[in-house]
Amino acid sequence: MKLYHHPFSSNARKAVMAAKLLNAAVEPVFVDLLKGEQMTPEFLALNPNHAVPVLVDGDFVLTESHAIMVYLAEGAAPSTLYPSDRQGRAQVLRWMFWVSNHLSPAVAGLNFENNLKKLYGQGEADPAQVARHERFFHQYAKVLDGQLATRAYVTGDTLTLADLAIAAPLMYAVAAKLPVEGYAHVKAWMARIEALPAWRETSPF
Repeated sequence: MKLYHHPFSSNARKAVMAAKLLNAAVEPVFVDLLKGEQMTPEFLALNPNHAVPVLVDGDFVLTESHAIMVYLAEGAAPSTLYPSDRQGRAQVLRWMFWVSNHLSPAVAGLNFENNLKKLYGQGEADPAQVARHERFFHQYAKVLDGQLATRAYVTGDTLTLADLAIAAPLMYAVAAKLPVEGYAHVKAWMARIEALPAWRETSPF
C-alpha cells in the first residue's frame, strides 16, 4: 500500500500516525504541497479534491483521512485503536465525525486568519473572522474538555483513532493562536498524545 502525505497536513498526519501505531505495511509517498504537486494530472487522477492523504492499495484508491484510518485498522491485527465491539467502534466513529464537523473547521479558520493568510500574502487577520472562529472553538473545546474530565483518552482509558483524529488539527495550536488556556483536561490529554513516539516521529516542526 502507498500512503500519499505531506507533514504539514494535519489530515495526512492522522493517517500516518495510525499506520505507524497499527504497524500497517504502507509505503509513504511525499507530495510536495508547497510546489503544487497535488495539482498535477497524476495526483488529480487519484484525488480530484487535490488533497492528502490518499491511500492506494493495489487497484483500490481511498481518500479522506478518517476513512483511511478505519480501513487500515480493519486490515491490521486486532488493536485497541479501533475496538472490536460494535458500541466501542460507534463511539470512536462518533468522535471522528465530531471533529470533522465541529472542532476542525474552527481550528482551520483560526489557522488561516492567524497563520496562513500572511504566508499567502493575503494581508492581516480579520478581527471579525478571528472572533467568529474563536467562539466556535470555545464552544467545542468545552465539550472536549468535559469529555476528558473523567477519562485519559477521548473514549475511555485507551488511545483510539478518535484521539489521533482530534489531536492532529491541534498541531497548529501555537501558529493558529488557538485559545486553549482554561482547558486543563485538553492540555493534559495533549501532553499524553505528544509523548507518543508516533506523534514525535510525524512532527513537521
